[in-house]
Amino acid sequence: MAFLQHLLVLELISLFIIINQPQYSLSAAIQKALILPLKTQTLPHGGSPPKPSNKLAFRHNVTLTVSLTLGSPPQTVTMVLDTGSELSWLHCKKNPIFNSIFNPLLSSSYSPIPCSSPVCRTRTQTLPIRPSCDLNKLCHTIISYADATSIEGNLAFETFNIGNSARPGTIFGCMDSGFSSNSEEDSKTTGLMGLNRGSLSFVNQMGFPKFSYCISGRDSSGVLLFGESSFSWLQPLNYTPLVQISQPLPYFDRVAYSIQLEGIKVSGKILSLPKSVFVPDHTGAGQTMVDSGTQFTFLLGPVYTALKNEFMQQMKGIWSPLGDPNFVFQGAMDLCYRVPLTRPSLPQLPRVSLMFRGAEMVVSGERLMYRVPGMVKGGDSVYCFTFGNSDLLGIEAFVIGHHHQQNLWMEFDLVKSRVGLAEVRCDLASQRLGLAL
Repeated sequence: MAFLQHLLVLELISLFIIINQPQYSLSAAIQKALILPLKTQTLPHGGSPPKPSNKLAFRHNVTLTVSLTLGSPPQTVTMVLDTGSELSWLHCKKNPIFNSIFNPLLSSSYSPIPCSSPVCRTRTQTLPIRPSCDLNKLCHTIISYADATSIEGNLAFETFNIGNSARPGTIFGCMDSGFSSNSEEDSKTTGLMGLNRGSLSFVNQMGFPKFSYCISGRDSSGVLLFGESSFSWLQPLNYTPLVQISQPLPYFDRVAYSIQLEGIKVSGKILSLPKSVFVPDHTGAGQTMVDSGTQFTFLLGPVYTALKNEFMQQMKGIWSPLGDPNFVFQGAMDLCYRVPLTRPSLPQLPRVSLMFRGAEMVVSGERLMYRVPGMVKGGDSVYCFTFGNSDLLGIEAFVIGHHHQQNLWMEFDLVKSRVGLAEVRCDLASQRLGLAL
């Protein structure tokens, strides 16, 4: 999954892989944009799948999820949207903790891939752990993450239904065993949709040249769109080019959506940092990745410290610091404040601007602070700054999480190798696109 997908609900360290770009020869049917809503939900057992539609729905809590159907007859699954992972996978074996699985025994179109297949030998070269041959001579794959989460199973072909189109022969992982660091959250979904730039990613297998999503900061709704996103109500996007390297480096993920962070402002004041702290070093460490599978944003130590100190300075007189040096939220967020439970709304807070090459992401208001669930100090709730220290997690990168992408139209253009963004009310975008949530 994404770079940090199992930190707080599937926030996993991203995988370092090499890209094989596909050919984008799109049929007229594929070129038409497909719109899907996303949602986080607990799926009921049993029941019949919904009728196919080219409009689905999107909700998010700490992960972004999309529901779709696959197999013959169709089975409904819910997948975490992850721009930091390549291989899409589903839980395929019954387990008491899972509310939803895909049962391959019930699908006539399911076809496991033998390890003698060229697909197993060549298409999997981009995966971080090369598949092996199991006792049944099937292509066996293992995915491991930095939080000790791992999952394994067999690669297989299946028919995925996207909108009104059936896509037979889609490659995915049908997983039957593993260990999760957050089984409670894993139980809410069936698997993961890998959307990075690797050859086996979902967007590349579907043949779309680009995709977009928009996450509401108001009602947890949103939209996922495959294809062009030309709408009269959407202002022109600001684009930042992807950072690409020709030679593989040990700490550079070449199939991530890696962009160049050039500086950070707090209420217009640019942090006094050398440009070199934002540039990957000779090992590839220090890249900046846009990751929908990570909730918050994580910065390398020197940059985080500079941001934290300036934000604290500008917060003087607004809120009282928590005053507990031993409390670190999610192991990486150590700037927290006490806020009276009687306070009806947030005050005016300093704005943080992430300055990219050609584009800027402004984080303000509720996106800056996150209320720690269930934590009360005296008569105060506890809010933590939504930027964390990558060094405390052992991460050699800057990671832009989906919490800071709220109310932005985010476009990922695989053909032109760029990421575009523009401010928009995402709850209204969903309404304009006619999504029934």
